[in-house]
Amino acid sequence: MPDLRSLPVPDGLAGERVDAALARLLGFSRTQAAELAVAGGVLMDGRPVGKSDRLVGGAWLEVTLPDPVAPVLAEPVAVPGMAVVHDDDDVVVVDKPVGVAAHPSPGWTGPTVVGALTAAGYRVSTSGAAERQGIVHRLDVGTSGLMVVAKSERAYTALKRAFKERTVDKVYHALVQGHPEPSTGTIDAPIGRHPSSDWKFAVVADGKPSVTHYELLEAMPAASLEEVHLETGRTHQIRVHFSALRHPLVGDLTYGADPVLAERVGLSRQWLHAVRLGFEHPGTGQWLELTSEPSPDLEHALQVLREGWR
Repeated sequence: MPDLRSLPVPDGLAGERVDAALARLLGFSRTQAAELAVAGGVLMDGRPVGKSDRLVGGAWLEVTLPDPVAPVLAEPVAVPGMAVVHDDDDVVVVDKPVGVAAHPSPGWTGPTVVGALTAAGYRVSTSGAAERQGIVHRLDVGTSGLMVVAKSERAYTALKRAFKERTVDKVYHALVQGHPEPSTGTIDAPIGRHPSSDWKFAVVADGKPSVTHYELLEAMPAASLEEVHLETGRTHQIRVHFSALRHPLVGDLTYGADPVLAERVGLSRQWLHAVRLGFEHPGTGQWLELTSEPSPDLEHALQVLREGWR
């Protein structure tokens, strides 16, 4: 039977969007809350409200929760091209290829890091939701590079804390269109759901604090290779921030990249690679730092641009 929750709108949530407020009240993701509102499962003073409607302080809220859905578990499927670059009793670090998700999720039927590790016989931490046990951070499906997975419970706890406290060194190389000014700088702009496209993110006034540091490595006629350090870890952060500067990542059609340039350099995804990952090892306390070279498709695109395509 569906579960009915009935409660007054707290004063602190008055004026907030329905999806954002439900996410805070009931512990949903904002996407789940939005889907619930769209399906007619949210009433305010007896009337259905949409995901972008605003709550009224003191109004009576009725939320009909759907029957629990079994978690999507990882299929143990090997992933060609995914290399293990470090492995010990506490952590395993992989070099993730493009087209691989960090963990299973509704609607994703492709390979995952969790599934590949399971297929290879690795046992990871049992902490975290069933479908993403051991996962302490993620890379987009279209982003390649280094990703650490916790194997022990102490590693999961320590690494989750390290990412939250921003003591992990996350370094990316990004090829962006044009030449950002200044050549070295910081992008400090809040990121949240795109106002009209739920599957995208954008710089929005009520978004979460997001800070990206960048430094020019190499300038080419049509593009710039940047070294990027993330202070925060929002979804699509690098892609959104450079798009907001009007210098989208080469190949990133979702965030405004030139499709002609993407086709010319042979890219069907954003030029973005996690090249370095450093953190205090949860078992030894020593600093562990690993590096990765960009994959062949990224190197090919870079070479085409170095040769002067405009």
